[in-house]
Amino acid sequence: MKFCRFDFMQGWSALLLICLAGCGNPQWQDCVHDHAPGLSRNGQYTLVGDKNFCSDYQPETEHGDIHVVVEIPAGTSQKWEVNKNSGNLELELKDKKPRIVNYLGYPGNYGMVPRTLLPEEKGGDGDPLDVIVLGPAVPRGTVLQARLIGMLKMLDGGEQDDKLIAVMLDSHFADIGSLEELEDRYVGALRILDLWFSNYKGYGVMESGGMADEKEARRVLEKAIDAYSEQEVLAEK
Repeated sequence: MKFCRFDFMQGWSALLLICLAGCGNPQWQDCVHDHAPGLSRNGQYTLVGDKNFCSDYQPETEHGDIHVVVEIPAGTSQKWEVNKNSGNLELELKDKKPRIVNYLGYPGNYGMVPRTLLPEEKGGDGDPLDVIVLGPAVPRGTVLQARLIGMLKMLDGGEQDDKLIAVMLDSHFADIGSLEELEDRYVGALRILDLWFSNYKGYGVMESGGMADEKEARRVLEKAIDAYSEQEVLAEK
């Protein structure tokens, strides 16, 4: 998929809009420190839900939307992620200190799709499928329903680390159904997402393969769902 010409002022306006969208939900104050209702803390760095975030939610809804467990709210930088073994939400530590992504805050609500896997033996990173959801910031641990519109193809150290792109339902992004519509509405938004994920780990760590449409994103999603199911069957033997 080709990008439109990236005009600086148009791109800056799109970036500003995405950032404001991430901070503009008055229902949730102080999203950096807050977490979704119903979660409890187990120590300082672990959030436990009433369900296992990895296995107890379906990846898709009956309407074809996706479920997303929000690990990192839009506009924030603390590196929380779902533990694949426990199904809890944990703050990643680096040198015994909370890991902070040394870059601009995340340009959307970042998280994972339950019951998915990018298997290492097939070139993946061994983790659930990542997704960035455009829309207002919500507390970590929120399980959203979002519309899949495309994907950013990424390699992290040579391993598949694709990022699904989705829009939050019940937001001003809700009527967007494709990457083309997103780019038409917010010129430069796709380029911003590409630049952000290409650079947030430092220069040269992440390699972008460009954007893919909803159909290709859906194929990657279905393969990741199948891979999780296959692993689950093997674990039961």
